[in-house]
Parts: sequence; structure tokens; C-alpha cells
Amino acid sequence: MYETPSTGQVRLQREDALAVVTLSHPGRLNAITVAMWEQLRGIFEALAADDSVRCVIVRGADGQFAAGADIREFPMARGDLQRVRHYHQQVLAPALAAVANCPHPVVAQIEGVCVGGGLEVACQCDLRIAGASSRFGVPINRLGFPMAPDEMRGLLALAGRAATLAILLEGRVFDSAEAQSLGLLTRVVPDADVAAQARASAERIMRGAPLAARINKRQARRLLQGEPLGEADYQDFFSYAESRDHREGVGAFLAGRPPVFTGD
Repeated sequence: MYETPSTGQVRLQREDALAVVTLSHPGRLNAITVAMWEQLRGIFEALAADDSVRCVIVRGADGQFAAGADIREFPMARGDLQRVRHYHQQVLAPALAAVANCPHPVVAQIEGVCVGGGLEVACQCDLRIAGASSRFGVPINRLGFPMAPDEMRGLLALAGRAATLAILLEGRVFDSAEAQSLGLLTRVVPDADVAAQARASAERIMRGAPLAARINKRQARRLLQGEPLGEADYQDFFSYAESRDHREGVGAFLAGRPPVFTGD
């Protein structure tokens, strides 16, 4: 719908059961264009439908995660009320929802800058592994606009109301130690170890039963809604009971051998 001012793109690589999604916008700290938001959505919707995937790593190219949305597009992409609503409700929100709704575990590999829209993407992942020198924040108060509701939801879920408002109202950029203290990060590691630690996390996930991982994700989302569980919820949870993965996991443990899970 919009012309992008440069050649940013979202790349997908497959390594057997591992999918690696890379935000790439050379020279712009991987600032996310409209085209990149749309690519991110399309990639995650395709991954969601692929049962051969066991884990997804989201990262940025060239040692940076993402410096938010590409502000150079704003005069065109967000030039009036109608376009502002379209940008946030029809471009950003569906892309973030695609990451959040991915049935496979998603690990954010965070290096360098992770602010604005980059932090919004990271908040939709299941685990966030960051380098010690990485930086976080949402300094959009300097641009004169608030965080859209569908974008704030992920930040609120991790940091809570008080910390979210502090992040948005002050507009500070802060370090990884503070980000971890606010609940935004799973772990902080030395900068040189970020990629290896994200890969190690993905490998641990992939050694587990994919069916159990998907159920855990669904149940966690459902429980956070705060409503009483119904029969359908319990049926969904206990659906693993007669699965091949369940039989394989117990049988392998009793036999003293590594399990071989298939997701069935």
C-alpha cells in the first residue's frame, strides 16, 4: 500500500525444525517498515500452519534487534486519522498478533537496540534473551503520540501497569539490567553469548514434546484471561493423555533412553 524508503526486509531461514526470523534494514538499525510488518505477519502465519516447526528464533541483523518503526514513513503511512488507524490496526496489530498467536515457542534473541516497535515484537515472544549492553524503551512521547492499545497489551502483560506507564510517560531508554528487573527479559547474558544462548534455549525447547509446548502456550494465554475454566478448556488440556508424545516420553524415561517426539 505504501512505498518504503529503503530495502528493509524480514528473512526466514529453516534449519530442520528450527525457524530463524531476521529483521533486516541495513543502515537503519533494522527500523521496521510497513512492508516489513506485513512480511513479519505473513511469515508467522505460515509458520503457525507448519507442524514441522518446533521453535522460532526472532533476531535482528548486524548486532541490533530493531529501532522501532521507520519514522521516515510516518508522513505518508500515518498522515491523517484514517491512515493512523489503518497503520496501527491493520498493519502493526495483525503482525504482533501473528507472533503472539504462533503455536510454536518463540525465542527473541536481543542484541543492541530494542526500542519502540522492536520492543513490541520482543514482548510477543515467549522467551527474551538479551545481551548485557542491549537497550530498551519506548520514547514515542517525543513524537507526540501514545502507544496503541493492541501494541500496549504485550508490554502490560510483562511489566504491569505501573512499569508500563513509567516506560511510556518518561520515554527513557534503559539498560538490560533494568529491563530484566521490570520483567521484560527472561535472562541477560554477555554480549558475545547472546546468539549461542538463544540457540541453546531453542535446542532445549526442541528436545521437549512439541505437543506439550503448544498446550502450555494455549493454557497460559487462557489462564491469564482470568475467567473460570470450562469443560472445553479441560478437554483441550487433557487431550495430551492418549497422544504418542505422552506415551513416548514416559516409555523413554522408564527405558532409560532419550525420547523421540513427533508432535502427535
